[in-house]
Amino acid sequence: MLRQVLHRGLRTCFSRLGHFIASHPVFFASAPVLISILLGASFSRYQVEESVEHLLAPQHSLAKIERNLVNSLFPVNRSKHRLYSDLQTPGRYGRVIVTSFQKANMLDQHHTDLILKLHTAVTKIQVPRPGFNYTFAHICVLNNDKTCIVDDIVHVLEELKNARATNRTNFAITYPITHLKDGRAVYNGHQLGGVTVHSKDRVKSAEAIQLTYYLQSINSLNDMVAERWESSFCDTVKLFQKSNSKIKIYPYTSSSLREDFQKTSRVSERYLVTSLILVVTMAILCCSMQDCVRSKPWLGLLGLVTISLATLTAAGIINLTGGKYNSTFLGVPFVMLGHGLYGTFEMLSSWRKTREDQHVKDRTAEVYADSMLSFSLTTAMYLVTFGIGASPFTNIEAARIFCCNSCIAILFNYLYVLSFYGSSLVFTGYIENNYQHSIFCRKVPKPEVLQEKPAWYRFLLTARFSEDTAEGEEANTYESHLLVCFLKRYYCDWITNTYVKPFVVLFYLIYISFALMGYLQVSEGSDLSNIVATATQTIDYTTAQQKYFSNYSPVIGFYIYESIEYWNSSVQEDVLEYTKGFVRISWFESYLNYLRKLNISTDLPKKNFTDMLRNSFLKAPQFSHFQEDIIFSKKYNDEVDVVASRMFLVAKTMETNREELYDLLETLRRLSVTSKVKFIVFNPSFVYMDRYASSLGAPLHNSCISALFLLFFSAFLVADSLINVWITLTVVSVEFGVIGFMTLWKVELDCISVLCLIYGINYTIDNCAPLLSTFVLGKDFTRTKWVKNALEVHGVAILQSYLCYIVGLFPLAAVPSNLTCTLFRCLFLIAFVTFFHCFAILPVILTFLPPSKKKRKEKKNPENREEIECVEMVDIDSTRVVDQITTV
Repeated sequence: MLRQVLHRGLRTCFSRLGHFIASHPVFFASAPVLISILLGASFSRYQVEESVEHLLAPQHSLAKIERNLVNSLFPVNRSKHRLYSDLQTPGRYGRVIVTSFQKANMLDQHHTDLILKLHTAVTKIQVPRPGFNYTFAHICVLNNDKTCIVDDIVHVLEELKNARATNRTNFAITYPITHLKDGRAVYNGHQLGGVTVHSKDRVKSAEAIQLTYYLQSINSLNDMVAERWESSFCDTVKLFQKSNSKIKIYPYTSSSLREDFQKTSRVSERYLVTSLILVVTMAILCCSMQDCVRSKPWLGLLGLVTISLATLTAAGIINLTGGKYNSTFLGVPFVMLGHGLYGTFEMLSSWRKTREDQHVKDRTAEVYADSMLSFSLTTAMYLVTFGIGASPFTNIEAARIFCCNSCIAILFNYLYVLSFYGSSLVFTGYIENNYQHSIFCRKVPKPEVLQEKPAWYRFLLTARFSEDTAEGEEANTYESHLLVCFLKRYYCDWITNTYVKPFVVLFYLIYISFALMGYLQVSEGSDLSNIVATATQTIDYTTAQQKYFSNYSPVIGFYIYESIEYWNSSVQEDVLEYTKGFVRISWFESYLNYLRKLNISTDLPKKNFTDMLRNSFLKAPQFSHFQEDIIFSKKYNDEVDVVASRMFLVAKTMETNREELYDLLETLRRLSVTSKVKFIVFNPSFVYMDRYASSLGAPLHNSCISALFLLFFSAFLVADSLINVWITLTVVSVEFGVIGFMTLWKVELDCISVLCLIYGINYTIDNCAPLLSTFVLGKDFTRTKWVKNALEVHGVAILQSYLCYIVGLFPLAAVPSNLTCTLFRCLFLIAFVTFFHCFAILPVILTFLPPSKKKRKEKKNPENREEIECVEMVDIDSTRVVDQITTV
């Protein structure tokens, strides 16, 4: 009883609101436009988010804490001169992979000369500034001897060139560690790619070589010069490529990912314009009919205007509050399109059910009472699910900003549908009541006048007048609409046919089977190349990187942050045990080998050990570059102590297999907790990988919980709690199918796909809730009868919004971007699977599952009481006869 009272009370409130808006249509039409112009004007000076890490890396992760600790221990990161690695901070850099189209050996004389020539050209790049021209030597990261840090592969190639010039044959390159003539052991695992080796790891050939140039960015001026140097670096490499067509060069800089991420917005512009034109055309066609008076093409266009005003208002608010634009915002218009268009089409469908002889205000009140309750509940669902995603519980900043923007846009869309679109409906209502043309607003002549006009004129002004309509046909004036006619005369009877139902059930079982197969193969994707445009430096470089340099994972820093007994041999063995199974390039291992060569015991007193350690660094050339890997602390008695140290570990894992890297990170983390030695491991890529799966699933998990909570809570607001049971089952079925087919379509569970899944919950409720509500609340007759009735009442609005949504999505598939490709695939699957449930699964399943209509038929309520009408009849013999006629 409480549910019925609340339901009727809300319908009454919306009816009065519709009557009030119909009484003041000019104000409610102009106010949203003025608000949008005022707020949206600020978006003309929007700012673009520059930090990809800020957007896509988990905000609260252990890796960021570890990075701060590493920076405090080793503030100067000079490890770059011997490792392809950014062990602490990425900084500014330029990288280039050199290979050939014919899989040639890049270590032969011709290619060696070309690579050294390219290296010389890069080091001579100049960045002009007022009064000075900066070169690589001015902004490079410096070594201990104040010279630029250069990749050791350059020294290897120079020694190889000198050996050939002097006909020396004793110089050999080994992989992945090579020894230079000065005795240094250098790691080349990430500098030589596609390597073929002889015995004893001697390199026979290498298909690719990678060079890295590290730049300083210690202040704003230095950072600006370094950024311009990166741009000149790409231009220089491209010019070198044109003059040497037999080799293939892949440049990459620290700015490439950011630029290619934002490039998606630029390459999407003309496709989005095409999408807008297609949606406008389809919306106008869906609202048109042959009857020129009852046709509503302007309402189709104004529905899109309503959505555009709401989106513009949200963008202005985000910009005024300090928000920055990023390419993930491309999904917001499609979120708005799915929700807003269905709300407007549902209002138009309710308008068709009103009586034409009523006043426009009364018709508008009926429209609001009939459609606004369900639209308000689905809007509340959007606000709750996206609101949870916009809360601090969301650890991915891109997801949080997207959800925040979507919440604001959906809220204003709801207000603008109530005001702007409602007032537009009032204006078109007056045009219809005055028998004016729906497009030209000209009075339509009577049929007898039209007979004297040309055929084309009669075709454009075809209309049915109330005088020509019989009393019993009053409600059928809109049946000439193509979609209404299709559903009522053909589709409803076909889908509920006894012979069709088994095939639909069979298709549903096949759907569940394939969805389950995909669901069992779901994988999380943290590859940043999935969010950038396709024809970019990032994609080309990443492809070459995975092809030639995936034998070893990124270099991992192994940091010991306590003072341990380094002079104790058992401690030394413990440390080496933790790094077992890795390629180790560390001061510790090299130092132990050095001592063993001198036949000195490694179990020494502390003072002797530290003295020998310092003397080794001063005397032995192979240790000259390891000084920054140990932190000494001086005590009052001139005694020194080693308070922190680090090693560099390279795991033998495939970079293309993300699961191996996840397992590696988790394994090292567990070791750091259980080991006797206090250490941490760090690599900048861990910032994106750390807790990525849990951070990624949190918005979806929280949104699902909030959606279920709202469905449970709204059970007290809807007329029958069985409606929410059916909605929940439908949402679960749709989401399960979307996740499964998404995986089969090669879409990983990343930030974009998770946001689409959150939207999918709401899109399903948007389309299925009115359908299920009409069916469950239906009384008397049969289930089949009410399935048909539900499709006739709401099917047109669902079909109209689906057609507009699909034609708007298709241009998105052609955008050359991985981000939009993921967006298209997810949104298309959500729309298609929801449409499949609305028009096939639910109409069939509801015909043989609860609620039962027979039980409802037996219950009589006061509204359906029997009325007895007595009719007195007199026969010829004046005998009075009473005939009782029962009407229900």
